[in-house]
Amino acid sequence: MHTLAEKFLSPDERQRITHCVQQAEKQTSGEIVPMVVSASHDYPLAPVTGAALVALPTAVLLTRLIGDTFWVDFNRMWLFITGFCVVFLLCQQIIKRFPALLRLFLSQRQAEEEVRRAATMAFFTEQLYKTKADNGILLYISVLEQRVWVLGDRGINEKIDRQRWQEIVSLVTDGVKTGHQCEAICAAIARIGEILEQEFPIEADDKNELHNLIVR
Repeated sequence: MHTLAEKFLSPDERQRITHCVQQAEKQTSGEIVPMVVSASHDYPLAPVTGAALVALPTAVLLTRLIGDTFWVDFNRMWLFITGFCVVFLLCQQIIKRFPALLRLFLSQRQAEEEVRRAATMAFFTEQLYKTKADNGILLYISVLEQRVWVLGDRGINEKIDRQRWQEIVSLVTDGVKTGHQCEAICAAIARIGEILEQEFPIEADDKNELHNLIVR
């Protein structure tokens, strides 16, 4: 079974993005690493919250309908409890199974924080800090949350204002939400290359030090 990240980009789109990275890096010594992950956190409370929000009014409605229709005279609390448990468990599994539904019940503040934390962790686990000129840059895309984070190494941060990467974040985020993720990622990579070229032009002995695309 394919993960969200694997379904996010087709094999042809992955090749296209890899080619875009190679082209961008012909103009700069900076190392551009786009990374696509299925999710930055498992969000265990999201399906519970969503299921509870659906199950509570549904159980109340079912209790009244069943009680009135079949003239149930015994304590209707048992009808409510049974209905709530059945609907809750069913909804919980459905929400877990469909990312679009799970996304509805995510805390936006938590999602932002988890993506930031996961991007920072990925920067180090993928060793972007080990480039010769400290000029690796991570374009981190978390599919479930539909969020993007750009993280540059210290060499980049010393010369380029971090606010400049906001246009990259907006570009990719808009593309993801409209279903044009490949085009948006390629455009973002080209733009990152243009920005890096101003401070980190290509060098004669330049080597490719990092992956051109990571899909987790």
